[in-house]
Amino acid sequence: MKKYITEFIGTFFLVLTVCMTGNPLAIGAVLMVMIYAGGHISGGHYNPAITLAIFVRGRITASDTLIYIGSQLGGALVAALVASVFIHPSSESLQQLVITKAILAELLGTFALAYVVLNVATAKANAGNNYFGLAIGFTVLSMAFCLGDYSGGAFNPAVAVGASVMKIFAWKNIWIYLIGCFGGAALAAFVFKLNNPEDK
Repeated sequence: MKKYITEFIGTFFLVLTVCMTGNPLAIGAVLMVMIYAGGHISGGHYNPAITLAIFVRGRITASDTLIYIGSQLGGALVAALVASVFIHPSSESLQQLVITKAILAELLGTFALAYVVLNVATAKANAGNNYFGLAIGFTVLSMAFCLGDYSGGAFNPAVAVGASVMKIFAWKNIWIYLIGCFGGAALAAFVFKLNNPEDK
């Protein structure tokens, strides 16, 4: 199950970034960091064509191939639905729509950041790696390209506080960052523990 969850998450963030930005640097960065984060669990395919190539090569079973592809397509579908929340008009009031987008942006961006940190900097399978700083930094870069227009791209309560002190963010909106950042981090920790039950 953990392989399929990993393929869903990696494909979700890849497709979300494609749908939200179309920026080649952001797309390449998010693919890189998701491979760093999930490669030790699923191989980090995030692409049904790659999964097929690996199956033909003889490195994955037919049943895993089908479930990987289903997970990848599921991640892509959910990413497109989430992107439509940001991109397409809604019947919500303008203020409620802005708040919804900001909370969702902070939640998703912080989830991606915490997910990558937990997998590259704390997972036993990646102990001793020398790329975790690169993966973490590029996660912030890709999420800023993808979601920064909707929330300011803090993905960190300390950054939100600093930006509020500097009047970049309004203090009345600090709750958006607290809910989004802490919620995304907690969700990432839950997924990490689900995928790595033996990694204490």
